[in-house]
Amino acid sequence: MSESKLSPVSFDLNGKIAIVTGSGTGIGRAIAETYASAGAYVILAARNESNLIKVKESILKSGGYADYLVTDITKIDQIKNLSSLARKVSIERDADLILVNNAGFGFTKSAVEVTEDDFDKITSTHLKGTFFCCQKIAEIMLERGYGKIINMGSTWGEATDAKKAPYCMAKAGVAHMTRALSTEWAPHGIRVNTLAPTATLTEFTSEAMQNNPDRAKGIVSRIKLGRFAVPSDHMGAAIFLASTASDFITGHTLYVDGGLVAAG
Repeated sequence: MSESKLSPVSFDLNGKIAIVTGSGTGIGRAIAETYASAGAYVILAARNESNLIKVKESILKSGGYADYLVTDITKIDQIKNLSSLARKVSIERDADLILVNNAGFGFTKSAVEVTEDDFDKITSTHLKGTFFCCQKIAEIMLERGYGKIINMGSTWGEATDAKKAPYCMAKAGVAHMTRALSTEWAPHGIRVNTLAPTATLTEFTSEAMQNNPDRAKGIVSRIKLGRFAVPSDHMGAAIFLASTASDFITGHTLYVDGGLVAAG
């Protein structure tokens, strides 16, 4: 048996194209800016154009490369448009793709109060939208024989929280979707993983937690490191899963949760 040689570990994303949905604010924006700083050409996608313009300008000002496309991932035609842009840039730059399915939302409502519209919005975004983004971008990855897909999950896909039943269900579905797609696409060089944050303070969630201090205290009491996450807490995992450093990992859910899931 010949002696194996260690390959150098690299977190460099130069020469890669990263498509990040829900990248106008919060964790999605942080991932987009982090990937750009690591050398990726970033394609920003979200519904709010003014937010996308701000993120693009921030990336360009920092010396990175970015473009954007207004995209509602509950609309298949708009996902196809995003895929067409990704294909165009991939051909122009002869570059492999990274897809981060970050677009999503949640609400706090008793299970007996959830409406059909509430349910449809959750499943259309987190399940339908994520699946078809995977499908359309994977078509390009299959042609190239390589790609990275990172689906954003949640600790609530494993643990549970009161008044979050549809969201918990949807995020559990995202994690299992990841495993199913990883099994199908691994022979073709596509790695599919889930990054699962705990409750994270963003411009939107911070206000919600301030308005409901009892709920905020209850959530923090379950996070064993004793605080909410902030977007920067997730960037190490996001870079790792996108880079060649994680090339032998697929079908995995990586919790960035301060110990919440481990504690139950």
